[in-house]
Amino acid sequence: MRFPYVASSAVALALLLVVAAFSGETRWAEAQVTCNPIELSACLPAITSLTPPSESCCSRVREQTTCICGYLNDPALRQFADNPNTRNIASACGVPYPQC
Repeated sequence: MRFPYVASSAVALALLLVVAAFSGETRWAEAQVTCNPIELSACLPAITSLTPPSESCCSRVREQTTCICGYLNDPALRQFADNPNTRNIASACGVPYPQC
């Protein structure tokens, strides 16, 4: 019975990607890392189908580990960054979810 949540997560993530594409406020520079949530689009299949994240997804998540707190503090991104699917992907990729 997780399908409604998965469907709404997919729609929300798609909306996030569109908003992020047109908003310069969704990029941060953190210790030589350019934080760009659009680069996490490789994780979309893991969010929408509840399959394990791909290596491409995990690679992007590892690259942007220092960005997670920025995403959590951004009102436009918080709802996407702070949800069970995102935490599951981070865990599957071996990335600790930060306490910001």
